[in-house]
Amino acid sequence: MKRRIHVSVMLVYSLVSFFCLCSAFYLPGLAPVSFCEDAKGGEDCQTVIQLFVNRLDSVESVLPYEYDVFDFCKDAQEKRPSENLGQVLFGERIESSPYKVNFKQDVKCQAVCSKTYKKDNKEDATKLEFLKMGMQLNYQHHWIIDNMPVTWCYDVEDGQKYCNPGFPVGCLVTVDGRAKDACVINSEFNKKNTFYVFNHVDIKITYHSGAEEGWRGARLVAATLEPKSIKQTDEKNTNCEGGSPMEVPGPFDGEVSIVYTYSVTFEENNSIKWASRWDYILVSMPHTNIQWFSIMNSLVIVLFLSGMVAMIMLRTLHKDIARYNQVDQEDAQEESGWKQVHGDVFRPPRKGMLLSVFLGQGTQIFIMTFITLFLACLGFLSPANRGALMTCAVVLWVLLGTPAGYVSARLYKTFGGEKWKTNVLLTALLCPGIVFADFFLMNLILWVEGSSAAIPFGTLVAILALWFGISVPLTFIGAYFGFKKSAIEQPVRTNQIPRQIPEQSFFTKPIPGIVMGGILPFGCIFIQLFFILNSIWSHQMYYMFGFLFLVFIILLITCSEATILLCYFHLCAEDYHWWWRSFLTSGFTAVYLFVYAVHYFFSKLQIVGAASTILYFGYTMIMVLIFFLFTGTIGFFACFWFVNKIYSVVKVD
Repeated sequence: MKRRIHVSVMLVYSLVSFFCLCSAFYLPGLAPVSFCEDAKGGEDCQTVIQLFVNRLDSVESVLPYEYDVFDFCKDAQEKRPSENLGQVLFGERIESSPYKVNFKQDVKCQAVCSKTYKKDNKEDATKLEFLKMGMQLNYQHHWIIDNMPVTWCYDVEDGQKYCNPGFPVGCLVTVDGRAKDACVINSEFNKKNTFYVFNHVDIKITYHSGAEEGWRGARLVAATLEPKSIKQTDEKNTNCEGGSPMEVPGPFDGEVSIVYTYSVTFEENNSIKWASRWDYILVSMPHTNIQWFSIMNSLVIVLFLSGMVAMIMLRTLHKDIARYNQVDQEDAQEESGWKQVHGDVFRPPRKGMLLSVFLGQGTQIFIMTFITLFLACLGFLSPANRGALMTCAVVLWVLLGTPAGYVSARLYKTFGGEKWKTNVLLTALLCPGIVFADFFLMNLILWVEGSSAAIPFGTLVAILALWFGISVPLTFIGAYFGFKKSAIEQPVRTNQIPRQIPEQSFFTKPIPGIVMGGILPFGCIFIQLFFILNSIWSHQMYYMFGFLFLVFIILLITCSEATILLCYFHLCAEDYHWWWRSFLTSGFTAVYLFVYAVHYFFSKLQIVGAASTILYFGYTMIMVLIFFLFTGTIGFFACFWFVNKIYSVVKVD
């Protein structure tokens, strides 16, 4: 397998090649920074390397915490870089650290601060208990140098190296002597019911010198560290070579003193270019062979469905239409099948208002997803550009109110609806309102738990302002144009008296058809879904947007073809209630998504605590609703096109 993973090549090869060839092309805000040994380098060459700390998170809890919540060493002159909307929504809280690093100046066992906890002091006991909780639930530090994660690289099975963009606060040896999590790395961590604090870090910074390439200074291409647990007896006279580990007994008695120290070394490596400095992290992530298996599996499903649809379109339909148009209409009345329901197939559905609202919102989500994934494919929303993916999605959703209003209004008018004010208000407020209410409740739980993921009140107000100040007016504008246009013209007239639907077999009844319809689209996405859920809940980096875009296209085709097939079978059984069924057939994929999320929760995650469980399922419901509207809309419009197409070629007196 190639050591470098270029995931964007598949779909947008020519565009990506164009951008890669432009040597001056950098992502916004992600231009390289040069570092020099002394201040003579000028303004464009820095000497101080800033080490930032981010929020701490755990795979055993959905609740992230700010660095300051734990009793670690703090920077005397704390600085916080400005964060974008996506970072705030994802709970990132970046701040400066007390670990001071200057370019090419090695540091050996430098003490940062000392923390002493006394049993008779209530505040000390609370702080130490919180630190123990962090070690028990395997909370991870996330440090940043030059906009790169400081990684902890260690060997895993098959002689491979895994680089984790975080490292643990500490670890625990349980009452029965079982070493949990990172405690397995050192045989000295063996005392029962004891916590081991990683109070020392050996940081290694790798740089690429610009001397050979004609630019001043050097650029940082990697930052790795190794956490260690070392007990210090004297803060002013530290020794980081050997020594016994820093133990914190389970039952707190007496006094515990923790000295935090660090060492820094520099290494030159001119073989790693600045542009490819993330590769060593990404190469150790889950490999692409699974992705290719997923794509091949999905393509087989697509080919199968395409073959079925092509057979229906070319053989059955073509023969049916030719025969129907040749014989007399009276003889045709004796025939059965889809031709016989031409007078009822465009009869407006029940609850047309709700269907039109769902389709308006689904259109908004579809366009938002397409543009976001396309930009991600081009590299604009890479992991280096923190929070960009979420910011892009939210901004696009806000700006795409017009197509939502237009689609909803136009379809509602086609269904013969007259309550246009209600339609516009529901399109603008119903689905976003459900998502915001769920989001607000989750935020309330995070706030009560004191988590850093709790969104500040000011940001909530800003989101409401975006919704009511931009999205709602744009939806109104779209609806205005939608209602001004004439209703969509149907190819055949609708009879005044509804035709009776004959007795249906088990497979042509609504519910079995809807349940079957979601299986194939879900089969195309479930492997990709595993990686997405891993990136959200197991805090792994997601960067395979090329694969995701390809899966998005496959999902689009599969939803369309599965819905068209089932729609055709139902029409052949003379059941003309296809409007809602076409939406629910592909929309049912979201139910399988929810079932998979439940399976993932119980089989892959080790989440403990009621708050974390409620948060997991609360956020999952938001994902399921969005996916339901998205897939349902694809299925509906595919079926709408198909039904219009086949009835437009039938001659009807």
